[in-house]
Amino acid sequence: MIQTDRKITRSKYLANSVVVVDGFPGCGKTLFGPIISSLSRVEIMQYIFEIEFICRLSFLNKIDKVSASALISMLTDHKLYQTMMGRDTNFRFSDLSGVFKNPFPLRYFKRIFSEGDMKIPEIIETERPILNFVAHDLLSYSEPLLEAIGKRLTYIEVVRHPLYMVIQQTLNMERLYTNVDPRDIQIYYDYNKKELPYFCLGWEEDYLRSNNVEKAIFSIHHASQTSERLKKRLKMEKESFNLLTIPFEAFVVSPESFIENITSLIGTEKTNKTLKVLKEQNVPRTKASEGIPLDIYKRCGWEPSDKNLSEREELNKRREWIERMGASKETLILMDILSENYEKTYNYSPKEKKL
Repeated sequence: MIQTDRKITRSKYLANSVVVVDGFPGCGKTLFGPIISSLSRVEIMQYIFEIEFICRLSFLNKIDKVSASALISMLTDHKLYQTMMGRDTNFRFSDLSGVFKNPFPLRYFKRIFSEGDMKIPEIIETERPILNFVAHDLLSYSEPLLEAIGKRLTYIEVVRHPLYMVIQQTLNMERLYTNVDPRDIQIYYDYNKKELPYFCLGWEEDYLRSNNVEKAIFSIHHASQTSERLKKRLKMEKESFNLLTIPFEAFVVSPESFIENITSLIGTEKTNKTLKVLKEQNVPRTKASEGIPLDIYKRCGWEPSDKNLSEREELNKRREWIERMGASKETLILMDILSENYEKTYNYSPKEKKL
């Protein structure tokens, strides 16, 4: 009889430096992709859905962590190899993760016609590329990724005031999870003959009895708790990877110190494209809500900042929206607690009056 309980291993690697930008839906993490891509040796922004799926299946105990880590290690090297070969690169013109939105588009056209295959390891050793990944709500479930990449990983956690995230998350509940849209290629599990998304584990009954805005508030609450528990445990265990938490509001108003931290952690520097990309992202800005009018942001509930409102009044407007959407007294109180905790934790004091 053939023995099948073999331990899956992966000890060698191609990718020497990996950056992961992560955060909850609506936190503003996609703003960081092109900015980080503007730094020396950093590659094009790539979403890592496959790695997210593996981590979430491991979280649900459907894949053991050792095998999940080996898979992630292989996938990471495969992404680097394919990128350096000019394969699997996004040439869709309007995509945020596409070549045409990258600060160095010619790099990716040249690779199509350049030497590849056996030459790639030599090119990687010479050019020392840095992978630039963007993830979605991954930190809470990221242990297999952290184990796979270890000290080669710089993990950037983008956080944002919950009142700035709740509209997009409410729309997600309405458009994706409520109707299980076939476009939502995500991990679901069976709960009393109902399909629930991965993040509901442990609070299924709250999810099922809630309307869309209440689901969004509960989701922010539980994800925040899980992430904080993991960060505290990792700090105690002194895990060997770099974790940088960036409050969105602080970054977009005054980005310089954060960019210095990023370049220091990943061992790179700014280029002549960095300032241009910051200007394209309207960074620095006067108010956190003064974003740029991209179609994808509009689809996610973004609206132009009201020039007559202060930062605090912008937040109050979003809280009033939650009330209009039918949030219960319980969830309104929970949102107020989440908001207060955020402002205290990240020393965020929104201006009360418009200057």
